[in-house]
Amino acid sequence: MEGKTISLSFLFLSLFAIYVSSTSLQYQTLLLHSLPLTQLQSLDFDAQLLSGDGSDLDPDNTLSLQLHHVDLVSPSSFNATPHALFKLRLQRDAYRAKAISDLAAANATVGRRAGKPHAGGRDFSSSVFSGLSQGSGEYFTRIGVGTPPKYVYMVLDTGSDVVWIQCSPCKKCYTQSDPVFDPSKSSSFLGVACGSPLCRRLDSASCSRKKCLYQVSYGDGSFTVGDFSTETLTFRGTRLNNVALGCGHDNEGLFVGAAGLLGLGRGRLSFPTQAGRRFGRKFSYCLVDRSASSRPSYLIFGESAVSRTAVFTPLVNNPKLDTFYYVELTGISVGGARVPAISPSLFKLDAAGDGGVIVDSGTSVTRLTRPAYVALRDAFRMGAKDLKRAPDFSLFDTCFDLSGKTEVKVPTVVMHFRGADVSLPASNYLIPVDSDGTFCFAFAGTMSGLSIIGNIQQQGFRVVFDLAGSRLGFAPRGCA
Repeated sequence: MEGKTISLSFLFLSLFAIYVSSTSLQYQTLLLHSLPLTQLQSLDFDAQLLSGDGSDLDPDNTLSLQLHHVDLVSPSSFNATPHALFKLRLQRDAYRAKAISDLAAANATVGRRAGKPHAGGRDFSSSVFSGLSQGSGEYFTRIGVGTPPKYVYMVLDTGSDVVWIQCSPCKKCYTQSDPVFDPSKSSSFLGVACGSPLCRRLDSASCSRKKCLYQVSYGDGSFTVGDFSTETLTFRGTRLNNVALGCGHDNEGLFVGAAGLLGLGRGRLSFPTQAGRRFGRKFSYCLVDRSASSRPSYLIFGESAVSRTAVFTPLVNNPKLDTFYYVELTGISVGGARVPAISPSLFKLDAAGDGGVIVDSGTSVTRLTRPAYVALRDAFRMGAKDLKRAPDFSLFDTCFDLSGKTEVKVPTVVMHFRGADVSLPASNYLIPVDSDGTFCFAFAGTMSGLSIIGNIQQQGFRVVFDLAGSRLGFAPRGCA
């Protein structure tokens, strides 16, 4: 069987080689920027919260959150090199990807909750930052919690439903950048009563002294446990009342930096679901390149979230697991040529809820089923054969020594979704991993049947989640 697999792979690669030898491969220019040196940045949070007035947005039905690229430095990161920080990020990313795959394979929804939609109001926005220099591959938003509002970092995560925050008193809390939220100092905090309809909707609930308790466990062993409650969230001066969230007193695992998590998944208690009635169940974000600049982009809820330049692919429902945003990936092209070995069957979501492809803001590196990844990698290596190879780095097995160069030509990469062809900028798939000119092909293989489109490949696109139309879109150069 192993011999047959090798022979088939060789046959597909040979067919690709014959095709590209008879045609001209398509290339694009990659401008080279090494991984930036870590710097401690002084942030004036109040000034950033007041920056931008959202004047380009519809004041009646649009919610926007401003996104910036700013690296936060934890105390343990002060003396870390860019190389070490990036390696830490990839290690945490691997844990997350495995946890998502394990969850999908088990067909069990972790962290799914129920909640009530929020009533209407005016626009509001919030700054969002990259967590790269804390070893996190995620993006953080700055949100006010409670009354009066205490501003904290919250992870933006389309792979999770529940909204939760660390709360004092702590049985055990991880280190975060802000003081831990104290619900006793908030006049709007309200615990959910044990036995109430909201409490009964929890997947994993218990009671203590007539209070409803929640628990969210993740596949990597991380968990948060505490009081299930409702609270006011504030976005640049605009208040949303009665947002259902978990107030965690015991939070352990691989969490880093942020005070909690803003769930943007498809489940019943996710923030888009709670705010969906007001904003037409449409939102989008654009994630700026972490290594490029600190220019802002936005997370938007409402009609303005739908870019006119976006190409759309239908959302696929997984009846076994409602958290994730599944899409149909039909193939990948390298250098303008479809890779023959990458067929739609490699990404099929079966009747049991296994397999498929999800788009996830919290995973950094795109994972493809192993056969698809090997075929993609080999095709890219062939097209980039003139570039000097470098040793493997972490999970990356295709790296290049580009030291001394300011730009290189690399084969184009296009991801073909049903109804939408997404051409990736070169910086979305050949990325710096140190400050010495080492660049790696930013895809990885997985033995799981589930493939994940990560945020490195999403950078620079406005990714549109049109839940009302059951579709997901990509608009290039969408961060302006």
